[in-house]
Amino acid sequence: MQQPQLLHEEKVFKDPVHRYVHVRDKFIWDLINSAEFQRLRRVRQLGTSFFTFHGGEHSRFNHSLGVYELMRRILETFEGRIQLTYEEKLLCLCAALLHDVGHGPFSHSFEKVFKYHHEDWTRAILLGDTQINRILRRFDDSFPKKLAEVINKTYDNKLIVSLISSQLDADRMDYLLRDAYYTGVNYGNFEIERILRVMRPQEDGIVFKFSGMHAVEDYIMSRYQMYWQVYFHPVTRSAEVILCKIFQRAKLLFSQGYPFMQEPVMLLPFLQEKVELADYLALDESIILFYMQLWRREQDPVLKDLCARFLDRNLFKYVEYNPRDFRLLSELKELFQSAGIDPMYYLEVDTTSDLPYDFYRAGEEEERIPIMLQMPSGELVELSQKSEIVQAISGKRRFDYKLYFPLDKVMALPGDLSRKIRERLGVMEDA
Repeated sequence: MQQPQLLHEEKVFKDPVHRYVHVRDKFIWDLINSAEFQRLRRVRQLGTSFFTFHGGEHSRFNHSLGVYELMRRILETFEGRIQLTYEEKLLCLCAALLHDVGHGPFSHSFEKVFKYHHEDWTRAILLGDTQINRILRRFDDSFPKKLAEVINKTYDNKLIVSLISSQLDADRMDYLLRDAYYTGVNYGNFEIERILRVMRPQEDGIVFKFSGMHAVEDYIMSRYQMYWQVYFHPVTRSAEVILCKIFQRAKLLFSQGYPFMQEPVMLLPFLQEKVELADYLALDESIILFYMQLWRREQDPVLKDLCARFLDRNLFKYVEYNPRDFRLLSELKELFQSAGIDPMYYLEVDTTSDLPYDFYRAGEEEERIPIMLQMPSGELVELSQKSEIVQAISGKRRFDYKLYFPLDKVMALPGDLSRKIRERLGVMEDA
């Protein structure tokens, strides 16, 4: 079994959330300096949230470093409580560091239109012809495969998997604290020090001392508030709607042979649906923004308008929408069509939903690993059995529906038609 190769001197990153990120292992340092990991500096952590919270410009790079640092601290607290080999510790640290390495520009919007998933690309980066793969194989030829299994949640050591992928793991703890810090909100803050102190390793996962239950409750409620106040903010969602429409329009125009003023060379593999790993790794948010700047000067009025809206933050407005009101949506589509406003690009129902906490129920398809409390007697009890707060939200999925549209285009229509559309939307004249 290989032993740690330590750097001559510890490397330290200054971090606003954890104060410092410590790196002593040369293996980890080399992974951080790989081209694939450095690419994460050019991919925002929060996608379009910077339109709503101007401080939310942080990257997948500093989130990944933060998850690594939390994992390092967790492993320190486990010393003397459970025996882990150097390989097992390294798997934990590498999974924490590299769990998001497959994310692309404006991840979720881009994935939705071009129909891929970032976790598939993460595995491709770990197993393919990359600097990261070559570094991982320095430890052992089987190490990249084991790491891919950890991130894919199929690795046989459940403790290692739970540390990076569960309802309370290093990834979630970092992004809640980090996203709260950069967006300037208080919702995502919780007692991280207390949670680390009451975390206990077991062979099949992590548990938490009963005395720390209130800190875990605080974490659950912080997550709930962050999703509804930050991640699902309607202004952020409006920007995502426009972003998806831009990609959809570009994809359609390309399929129709539209003569772009400048051929979108970097996007051709995606438009042609022939994407290789090298093509994917060459793409980041600066490339997408570059093409938007070009496309806002295109002849196509829809692509031109959508890109200008995104770049200038002239976003769609929204109203609450009842998904059972099929007649309303149908009528609005007809009205938009008659007004010369293409409803395919300018009328969109957006749905958000979140399940803040749940536990496994026999017979249900999706496995949910519960958060377990360790009672003073040593007995393990599922969190919602002891917490009235968590019990109140367990298994309750909340949905939100909004209808997005360009109010400025509606207002510019002739009086009667504009008034009719605004009446159906429930929008006042001075909105």
